[in-house]
Amino acid sequence: MSLSLPNYRLSSMDQLERSLMLLQNKTRRSILERLVREPHYPMQLAELIGVSQQAIVKHLKELERGDLVEKMKVPSEKGGPPRTIFRVCEAFSLRVDLGPDLFKIERRKLPSGGPLRLSPRLPEQSQPIAEVISGRKKISVTEGVVHLEQLNKHLEQLDRQRDALIALHQQIRGRVSAAVDTDFEDYSQRTVVHTLIETPRIKPDLGLMAKELNLSESDISAVMLRVRELVERQRSDRSGEVVAVDDNPNLRWWLG
Repeated sequence: MSLSLPNYRLSSMDQLERSLMLLQNKTRRSILERLVREPHYPMQLAELIGVSQQAIVKHLKELERGDLVEKMKVPSEKGGPPRTIFRVCEAFSLRVDLGPDLFKIERRKLPSGGPLRLSPRLPEQSQPIAEVISGRKKISVTEGVVHLEQLNKHLEQLDRQRDALIALHQQIRGRVSAAVDTDFEDYSQRTVVHTLIETPRIKPDLGLMAKELNLSESDISAVMLRVRELVERQRSDRSGEVVAVDDNPNLRWWLG
């Protein structure tokens, strides 16, 4: 079994935890679902979702504190004082991968800019769409549906490829975990090894790791030393195996 510490490399823990907290509430998700289409008044949202305006305002304040929505003042249609409307102001992708030997949560901020600026990052098959709509502030519903349908097909293809890559990643982790379970002596060593596997290019914070494992800093240093010894022993024991990988020293800094 893979025992791992959380991996939040693509977003700070605060951002990720805040997003998960805000999105776990069904009413807040319903609010966001409507706000992504167009700005709304709190009273509109209350009528559409079927909850009190007081509850809507409370949820909007939470979303505003989480930087997911922002409020604006607009003239009243009836000539009264300006009214407050809310709109979505943050664009990100939230991904969760979970399974045996697999736990990863990412909050990825989506790139900004217009179609031409995005074009170099797009798959080749999607670039013509960016070129067609570039410089146009409005397009018809019919044309938009055609473009979106094509992009949805491209996204589905990418998702299937990503699913396969994640599954292969899981298979490799499972085989590594089997070796870790037999070659390392205790829970703290195995936890350190799995953390190093997850972030091989990043030196771990030994103080934080010691706290996670309820060890003193001297104890965690001893664990790291023993892990280095066991990794080298494992490498030596398995040196007769044919392994088609580069011996990249940048991935082995923790061996000393």
